Amino acid sequence: MATEILKECKFGDMHVCYLKDTEEGQTGLRIIPADLPVPEGLSKNEKLDSMVQLKLTGDIYDEAYGMGNTMRNSETVRSLRFAGQEETTEGSLHTVDTVLADERGIQVTHHLKWIEGTPYVRISCTFENRSGNSCMLEMLERFSLGNLSPYLEGDGAGELKLHRIRSAWSAEGHHEVSTPGELLLEPAWDPHAVRCERFGQAGSMPVNKFFPFAAVEDQKNHVFWGVQIAHNASWQIEFYRKDDGLAVSGGLADREFGHWMKKIEAGESFETPEAIVTAAHTDSFDILTGRLTASALEGLKNVPETEDDLPIIFNEYCTTWGDPSHENIMDILEFVKERDFRYFVIDCGWYREEGVPWDIAMGDYEVSKELFPEGLDKTVQAIKSAGMIPGIWFEIETVGSAAHAYQMKEHLLHKDGEVLTSYFRRFWDMRDPWTEEYLTEKVIGTLKDYGFGYMKIDYNETIGIGCDGAESLGEGLRQNMEASARFIEKVKREIPGIVLENCASGGHRLEPGLMSKSSMASFSDAHECVEIPIIAANLHRVIHPRQSQIWAVIRKDDSPKRIAYSVANTFLGRMCISGDVTKLSQEQWSLVDAGMEFYREIAPIIKEGQSYRYGLRMRSMRHPEGWQAVVRVGKNQEAYAVIHTFDGEIPECIEIRLPEGCPSRIASVYSDKETDITVTDGRLVYRPGEHFRAAAVRLVLES
Repeated sequence: MATEILKECKFGDMHVCYLKDTEEGQTGLRIIPADLPVPEGLSKNEKLDSMVQLKLTGDIYDEAYGMGNTMRNSETVRSLRFAGQEETTEGSLHTVDTVLADERGIQVTHHLKWIEGTPYVRISCTFENRSGNSCMLEMLERFSLGNLSPYLEGDGAGELKLHRIRSAWSAEGHHEVSTPGELLLEPAWDPHAVRCERFGQAGSMPVNKFFPFAAVEDQKNHVFWGVQIAHNASWQIEFYRKDDGLAVSGGLADREFGHWMKKIEAGESFETPEAIVTAAHTDSFDILTGRLTASALEGLKNVPETEDDLPIIFNEYCTTWGDPSHENIMDILEFVKERDFRYFVIDCGWYREEGVPWDIAMGDYEVSKELFPEGLDKTVQAIKSAGMIPGIWFEIETVGSAAHAYQMKEHLLHKDGEVLTSYFRRFWDMRDPWTEEYLTEKVIGTLKDYGFGYMKIDYNETIGIGCDGAESLGEGLRQNMEASARFIEKVKREIPGIVLENCASGGHRLEPGLMSKSSMASFSDAHECVEIPIIAANLHRVIHPRQSQIWAVIRKDDSPKRIAYSVANTFLGRMCISGDVTKLSQEQWSLVDAGMEFYREIAPIIKEGQSYRYGLRMRSMRHPEGWQAVVRVGKNQEAYAVIHTFDGEIPECIEIRLPEGCPSRIASVYSDKETDITVTDGRLVYRPGEHFRAAAVRLVLES
């Protein structure tokens, strides 16, 4: 098929090329590594895939068997033609806006943005209705990459791999690899039958089932294409194929997947949230994901100064289990005040009435007179006097069944005319001005009145496919979740310098949009599980480790080996301590203190570096076998490695080939006892000797 190049741009180590099909008029986008040759045209068995994907009600679908399977390549997409392009530069920001339009006056502007020095681009689309009549969108994706891989002949059988990252409560971040054949995405003998694997999630927990991530790998030519979607509500990604060329696209969950439709009146427009997209010439999946998670550094430029050295957090939840009081917090302070904790977080339950569980009482947010008989201010002042920044827990967007707010039905979300209710939670309508005023008083007012410098924002249920109040349930959900994000921004405006922790039953909201508004996030609810290091390592591939708050819950009955195992987990992100801190022996505290000192040494590497994961693929998180290691190479000519053994058969000697650029002299070691670990000829060698044991080493350049 004949194509012509409309525009070429070199953005860092990526080459961006805009193509036009000279026969059918379609416009496509190609992003490839800049150090590889630019492919010529398309193969004879593929058509140029459009760089924008949308569908209006009434559109004719794509060819055979697409209905109910995909809305891609609709009649509107097939009618759009190239109408203009503009490249602008403002400081370090480069933007390419490409306009596609049809004869009716339907116009889509494809926005591609690149900031100098970054290894990714951001893509979004704006739909404009210039037709003179209203229209109804039922699908609008924010990115689309087609004709993959341009370096392979035919359908690339045996050379393509598709990567997804699954997630579930307390089992976040499972890396799944499939071939197109395994997902039935090989082209048929006659290329008119649509093949599509559409996946994502419907609801207000964007990491419930899958992370908003996908990658395509060309094994033969050592190229990856990867994407993350920034959105805190329903989303979808599609692997699509009809001919030899594979496509990946995604954005808002469409009508079929997320019950989303949006009416666009004549003269109106609608812009999608962004997708983060990259292409990399590498064999390493970790390098690809490191390029995507580097996007977090944009938002982290504006975090409070207190976050600069990635300080350590103490959270009392696994000490009091939702029953914090002035009395028990004072006891805890006696044991933690002389240690290097910067944040002391009062978790859930501070508001509960006598005899009412914390998890059905949120929403009213009156300080408990039973737990804090002299008021909360006395406790907060004690935390400050101990040299720590006080933090507090809120579940802003939901109300519990025991709260008075549970009956404020006119200000809660509805579905099909009825109050939307989970088993014991309801949801504020965040679009409601009254709700914003109420939460401003209860949340922002509390933070200001007591001088809290840290807020843990929890969220423990999903809305599902959507709510009333818009053209569709899915659009109601999108509007409500956008209002939630705006309220978080309001908190930051009203209380400059506040540290925000993003939590949703642990890790259900680890998407780039909310992460950009937060200093860090709860990585999981697997507080005391043996699988913590597996989950923590998983998350290096989807969030920046400097934002991944990992808990070490220390119990009075823990052996030294168990304590070292738990503490070493936190080296894979941000250290948070909880547990029986008032009942630990001096020996136990010494091991925790040593871990805190090691963490402080490696914090600059956590803050800026590249992670590499080693070990066998885990068949089970709950019952792990074998071993795992993570090596993170910093930009300060230092690195560290964290190794865990699990159950089952483990080798007598674990050997790891250190990545290129990794220093090799051991500067310090953390474990429960003297450890047999060496580095020789670029290989780290560890003899664990036991199951469920951990060791960590800091590596520096040879002196």
